[in-house]
Amino acid sequence: MQVHGVFVTVLALAWAAGSAAAQGEGGPLRAGVAKSDITVSAEGGRVNDPLYAKALVLDDGTTRLAIVAMDVTAIGGIGEIGDDFLPALRARIEGELGIPGPHVLVNASHNHPPVRMLCDPPEQLERTFDAVRRAAANLTEVTVGAGAGQEDRISMNRTLRLRDGKAWTIRHTNPCPPDDEVEGVGPMDPEIGVLRIDRADGRPLAVVYNFACHPYLTVPRGGVTADFPGFASAVIEENLGDGAMALFLQGAGGDITEILYKDVHRPRDSEPLGTMLGLSTLKAVRGIQTAAGKLKVVNETIQLPRRTDFDERIAELEAEQAQLLKSLRGTSLNIKTFVPLYIQYRLDPEHPSDYSFRYLQSEALGTDELSEIDAQNRAHVEKYLQNVRAMEKMARIQDKIATLEKHQAFNLAAGEPTITTEVQGIRIGDFVLITTATELGVEIGLHLKQVSPFEYTFVAAYSNGYLQYGPPAADYPRGGYEVTECFLAPEWQALYEAKALEILGKLEF
Repeated sequence: MQVHGVFVTVLALAWAAGSAAAQGEGGPLRAGVAKSDITVSAEGGRVNDPLYAKALVLDDGTTRLAIVAMDVTAIGGIGEIGDDFLPALRARIEGELGIPGPHVLVNASHNHPPVRMLCDPPEQLERTFDAVRRAAANLTEVTVGAGAGQEDRISMNRTLRLRDGKAWTIRHTNPCPPDDEVEGVGPMDPEIGVLRIDRADGRPLAVVYNFACHPYLTVPRGGVTADFPGFASAVIEENLGDGAMALFLQGAGGDITEILYKDVHRPRDSEPLGTMLGLSTLKAVRGIQTAAGKLKVVNETIQLPRRTDFDERIAELEAEQAQLLKSLRGTSLNIKTFVPLYIQYRLDPEHPSDYSFRYLQSEALGTDELSEIDAQNRAHVEKYLQNVRAMEKMARIQDKIATLEKHQAFNLAAGEPTITTEVQGIRIGDFVLITTATELGVEIGLHLKQVSPFEYTFVAAYSNGYLQYGPPAADYPRGGYEVTECFLAPEWQALYEAKALEILGKLEF
């Protein structure tokens, strides 16, 4: 066991001695849980519900591991967690608690509060480590069981498939496409992966649940919130009682959104969605039987290629934007005259200008005044609509170009064609996790589950770092947001999947 630093805690020394004695024979599985509040102080903004770093430590006598579930946007890269957080946390856990750094999984729920949400960086590290320390100090004999639930009422794939073969992502920074341009929606993953951990006397100790989503619905009046995973965890913990802890692990939710994300008729409130997710998880928990279990961890690094097609993609977008600009035409309408006319002609397309009897009277007299007015107004309305649609697309393209230029600069500044990342596999009894630092596309997550040799395999994306989006290679020509907000070349998918499958194969006991 490699230990960093001069001083080692009594806890680490005691475990090291016990582990050496048990090499090759193991022992009963033990686990401990603890959590720390990592929320910014109340002075920093309204706190709707607290954010936590929750720790689960497991030890089977030969292997020790820690899972840390955090109510944060990402583990480095973006948000308030710095890039130095993960290596500093792992080094401290290894040096003071004797858990190898590669055996520490840190997952971000990827919540998106509109205000500052976390305590200061030194406190982030201190409080998170303290949760792991307390979990390691309170190990108790446990049994474990794996299972799965389902929740298909709260999310959908946000990358719409268009009739022209392109993609359009549902986001607040751009309008949705015209309905007649939408051909279909992409896949989603309604499965909830569940690990149930019970104390030796049968009382619940912890539930680890994995679900693919994008928690950015927030709460009415805004403020700091753990979003619907936080509400789901509260529902689980309140129902289980006995101090049981629920740890949410984000899944392959890179292209998943809430069904109500663009709803303009009700407040943005993630609590009802969290309640549904929590109850569906509890239903799965109650159907799981627990038994003795063993642990295995495999952590390996991989080189993923950076994309190099930025100039080509930007040129394509600029050409499309130029074509849209040329399509703009003058119109006699402005917003003030367009809106009432549009409503008028939608309300009664057959008789938009007056009551139906006026049209009948006009027809009886052989005059055409109303029909002539209607034809002229319809032409003006359609021309105005064409301009609006063109401008919406131009604004979206402008945002895409800026994003591609940002990632191009990022890759050029790196000065190397690849980026190093880790892929971690964890097995707890029959419960298996495979990680990625990307915002993984759901299609890739579904494929990994399908090809895994284990029945209960789940993907923990947003884990152990942050690499922006990881979309399927087939999506690159479609040009959706996830592809634009990505600095990896499309070849990344095959390399990642091959490594993930290799690691899954090494998790056999």
